[in-house]
Amino acid sequence: MDFTAFKFHPKIAAGVTAAGYVTPTPIQAQAIPPILANSDVMGLAQTGTGKTAAFALPILHRLLSSPGKGVRALVIAPTRELAEQIHVAIGELGQQTGLCSATIYGGVGINPQIAKLKRGVDIVVACPGRLLDHIRQKNIDLSHLEVLVLDEADQMFDMGFLPDIRRILQNLPASRQTLLFSATMPTEIRRLASDVLRNPVTIQADNATSAETVQHALYPVRAELKSPLLLQLLDKADTGSVLVFTRTKHRAKRLGEQLVRAGHTATSLQGNLSQNRRQEALDGFRQGTFRILVATDIAARGIDVSQVTHVINYDVPMTPEAYVHRIGRTGRAARSGDAFTLVSVEDTAQVRAIERLIGKLIDRRTLEGFDYAQTPPAGVERPRPQRAAPAKPRPKTASTPSSPLARQRRRKPRPAGTAHKG
Repeated sequence: MDFTAFKFHPKIAAGVTAAGYVTPTPIQAQAIPPILANSDVMGLAQTGTGKTAAFALPILHRLLSSPGKGVRALVIAPTRELAEQIHVAIGELGQQTGLCSATIYGGVGINPQIAKLKRGVDIVVACPGRLLDHIRQKNIDLSHLEVLVLDEADQMFDMGFLPDIRRILQNLPASRQTLLFSATMPTEIRRLASDVLRNPVTIQADNATSAETVQHALYPVRAELKSPLLLQLLDKADTGSVLVFTRTKHRAKRLGEQLVRAGHTATSLQGNLSQNRRQEALDGFRQGTFRILVATDIAARGIDVSQVTHVINYDVPMTPEAYVHRIGRTGRAARSGDAFTLVSVEDTAQVRAIERLIGKLIDRRTLEGFDYAQTPPAGVERPRPQRAAPAKPRPKTASTPSSPLARQRRRKPRPAGTAHKG
């Protein structure tokens, strides 16, 4: 099967070809037909599976094939980075359609967004908080909305956005198509799905636990020796781009600075940065200017950096589901990847919860030549033990593992900013 089977509008088919897409991923093969048929869809698929194209292509086809006015499609995403990524993908795939998309999120000035909305856009990709601001100020007219997408719904719940989502829903036409995508499906999201979806087609394209292309390993170590161990791991492991996760933004900043002092090309991505600084850090990591990106969980969802060879959990994540989302940043597009987690005795219960969720024990390793009895050198990051949040129960609808995805793109995507107008 290839993309010609979907019989997209010729201008959209041209965008598919220009993007180098050949064979649909499982989520695309299963989701695109019911979306084209105007059905509501609930999709369960882990990150890196091609969800954005799965909903973007049918939306573009719909808008191009029938007349309309105003904002006709709305995509809601949990983070600014994911919103920008979706926006760029829509522009790339719809470059010959003349359709216009815009992003709406906080951390940047609101006036340029208002000006864009006044000029007129067909598709809006938004984060919940800033979108509510525009709705309250009557800057955006959603009365003509035809399609709503809730992307990474479980992350929006984890970030406390569910009340905002329900407020936004009150301002949307009832007669619309709604698409909900999530990597996991906790009870709260199932309840939301039952409220907003009408006779949905449910798609479970893969196992929402961990990619088969990722090798997991735990490195037990005293909490105060995590930084020296991380430095030796980075020196000894055969790594390409490395994503290091911490629990707090302050630790991400300090650890990034420590890695730079140790001679690594590193930067950090965390909530205290302005949007421009966050984008600079992410762009530098994508382009190889920085080999190491130290990040909080804001980077765990939807950030498509296909060259990541290693994810290192400096801190064990707060929930087992967060572990799944973090390691989903490597082992993408049929490449292999490694997920290393530095664990202390305080993390025992959380490690067991992670192993229950992914359905297997994780290898315990020691690093040859590392002095586990050493006194930490002065000036290194010394994390204080943190109490993890209670583990959520494992969803009862987990599917069986599927095969790794074949890489779709023949060549690199177009640079951001060249694939859309407006």
